[in-house]
Amino acid sequence: MLLPAEKELRTVLARFAEARFRHDLHPTGRSSRELADTSYTLCVMTGTQTVEAALAAADTLLDQLRATRRPAARAAQTLAA
Repeated sequence: MLLPAEKELRTVLARFAEARFRHDLHPTGRSSRELADTSYTLCVMTGTQTVEAALAAADTLLDQLRATRRPAARAAQTLAA
């Protein structure tokens, strides 16, 4: 599976959160379609079949991306000193 870029994953998570909020606040046909679209995109990006699994996978992916970024940041600080 290809890993999504952090920026794109965060963008889709933000779109999902907005769609979920809008749909929960005032459900309409449009908000339902928007929520379904962002849910589908999130599932595809994370290689999962449910929103719950997609959110858990996204958290794991972001943790992994953050962990790989830390050593690189420390190395850059060491080189700059």
